[in-house]
Amino acid sequence: MVTDNGPQPNALDIETETRANDTYRTVAWTGKYLQVTLMSIPPGQSIGLEAHPETDQFLRLDSGQGRCVMGPAEDDLSFTQDVSDGWAIQVPAGTWHDVINTGEEPMRLYAVYAPSHHAQGIVQDTADAAEADEDSGKDTPPEWTVQPGEGEDDLKG
Repeated sequence: MVTDNGPQPNALDIETETRANDTYRTVAWTGKYLQVTLMSIPPGQSIGLEAHPETDQFLRLDSGQGRCVMGPAEDDLSFTQDVSDGWAIQVPAGTWHDVINTGEEPMRLYAVYAPSHHAQGIVQDTADAAEADEDSGKDTPPEWTVQPGEGEDDLKG
């Protein structure tokens, strides 16, 4: 069971927890400057096309397979890479990106955001629940996290 203890010291078996996670997104740990989330993406679905103008992101697959696409614009995803267990994806701030599950089993991965991007400890069973939480303002980083300046909001495809 993953419990986000906020900016306190933490250690977890991230591979075991990632492989056991059945939710679209579970925030595993929230620090002042970065955040760790676990994700499970069903076959044929994706993390969702998006860009974080002021957030770098690191993703690592621990099971399943997919296709990573990235690029400078929503309609210019010129970087394409098939990925599977053990692959890591680095997404520079401002880059449009998506990871699509191309396999027949859930694609399980973890993501590290810098700065923190989601509400501390939030668990979202589905992508629709995650979007509803974002739209309602329920999924916002804690006030004690360090956030970027007055830059652009995240973009969704």
